[in-house]
Formats: sequence, C-alpha cells, structure tokens
Amino acid sequence: MRAVWLTGFGGPEVLVAGDAPEPEAGPGQVLVEVAYANTTFVETQYRRSGQGPFTARPPAILGNGVGGVVTRVGPGADPGLLGRPVVASTGGQGGYAERAAVDAAGAVVVPDGVPLDAAVALLADGRTALLNLRAVGPVAGRRVLVLAAAGGVGTLLVQAAKAGGAVVVGAAGGARKGDVVRELGADEVVDYLAADWPTRVEPVDVLFDGVGGATARSAFELLAPGGRMLSYGLAGGEWADVDPARAAERGVTLVRGSRPTPEQLRELVATALRQAAEGVLRPVVGQRFPLERAADAHAAIESRGTVGKTLLEVR
Repeated sequence: MRAVWLTGFGGPEVLVAGDAPEPEAGPGQVLVEVAYANTTFVETQYRRSGQGPFTARPPAILGNGVGGVVTRVGPGADPGLLGRPVVASTGGQGGYAERAAVDAAGAVVVPDGVPLDAAVALLADGRTALLNLRAVGPVAGRRVLVLAAAGGVGTLLVQAAKAGGAVVVGAAGGARKGDVVRELGADEVVDYLAADWPTRVEPVDVLFDGVGGATARSAFELLAPGGRMLSYGLAGGEWADVDPARAAERGVTLVRGSRPTPEQLRELVATALRQAAEGVLRPVVGQRFPLERAADAHAAIESRGTVGKTLLEVR
C-alpha cells in the first residue's frame, strides 16, 4: 500500500512517500480504508526533534488520526463496525497510509450529515476545544479571548464559546485569518501581529492561549481579576510561562488541562461530531494535500500561514 515514511528526524523532507506492508486487524482492532489523515502541529514538532507524545522511531509511518470506512474486523472487535464510516486515533503512528489498523473501542462512527473530511478535522481539534471549554467552566456572559483563533482548535473554540453564551474576542495573525474568525461569529477580531494589539482589547474574563510566548504574556495582562487562563498550544515556539506569583497577585487562575482517559477522549469526539451534525460546530478545513505531499503539509503548518485544519487526502 501507499504510505509516507518518517525516514529520520529533521525538516519536512524527512517525510518520504513509498510502499509499506499491509496492516492486519489484530485482536480488538478494525482495519480502516483511509480517506483522510489528520495532521497536527504536534506531529510537526515530533518530526523535527523526536520529542513529544509519540514513540515512533524512524523508519516509521507517522499519523495519529484517520477517517475512513471499516473493511475488516479483528477478533473480539464489534462486528457492527464493518462497513461503517469512522474516525479513530492510531496511537501515534500509522495514519499517513492507505490503510490503518486501529483500536475498535476508540473508533467513533460518523453520524449522518457530517462529511468524513469534517469528521477527521474534529477528531483531535474538536476534543481539545471541548476539553478546554470544560476546564475553564461556564462562559455565559463572559468575555472570552481566543489566541490563534483561526487555527484548527481556535476556530472551534470561537464557535463553542459563542454557543455557550460568551462574548468572543478572536485574535488571529493577519487580515485573511481575521476575516475567517469574523465569519465564524466572533464579536470582536484583533490582529495580534500588530504591536499595539493589546490596547485594542477591553479586559477579558477567560483566555484560551494557543500561541504562547510574548503574545500570550501580553494577553495575560488583559485578564480581569477573577479571570482564567488556559494554555494549550505554542504556535509561537514556546509556552507562555506566566509567573504563578504574578497570576495570584492579579487574582488570575492558571487553569491546567486534565489528562483524559481513553473513554473520555472517545466521548469528547462523539460530542464534537454530534454538535457538527446539529450545526453547532463547523470545522474549517483550510488546506488539503495528497498523501504523497505530507512533507508540504508539514511545511505549510510550520509556516503559520495555514487557516483551520490541514488534511491529507488519501482516497
């Protein structure tokens, strides 16, 4: 089968298309004929340095999430999944390929009315957005600032917070990204590439930080007493590293995301898919690349010029 190999750690060029052995559906697994493979910023970091949540060592096939149709069911797996469209995590490797064997217990059936590409876009980012929203508590009537609001998670946080009754301020880099955030329903949009952007934002109650670094530290200063800040990404290259003493002095809570169980992760994905079917969440798929161009997809993500989710088209 066709696949993309991680041949070493380094730049995008270490991702090389080639042939790979056919996977088998082992006990408790199903085989998925992959239509779309998810890509994430975390995968680009792991590819570059070998540091991160994955264990794949070269030569290996990266890819932590896929969507497609179940073609085989292994021993002990639910036979009712055969022929169903599903999204599933792979455990950190094997997703950049035509077929992937995944844990049947973690596969989530895609509901009617949700296109498969949209479902894959919700697999990692949807559960992250919902988990973040739950972590900070109710947002109704609160001013919520989303950094990296045009990213995969950010676009969903804008919509979910708005649906939860918040006044949403979307911070994105550049006019094009700002237009996307505005179309998603943000009440206010600000370009965080402008040096004086914090002066254009009134105090906020909740901060979702997907950027980190100096941008996040500037955003922290916008939090009103009693505010809450949750950092979930470092698109800027480093974590915010806000001084806890400074946060306590200002009456701000630094919310730490929890480590959900596999069952909780599955429930979050199912909830995101249900909300997509109901029209509450609309994932933005801004970039699509053929499987063989996974290296280009990684380069695009690292350029920080992408909008929403970047997918690999396999079928």
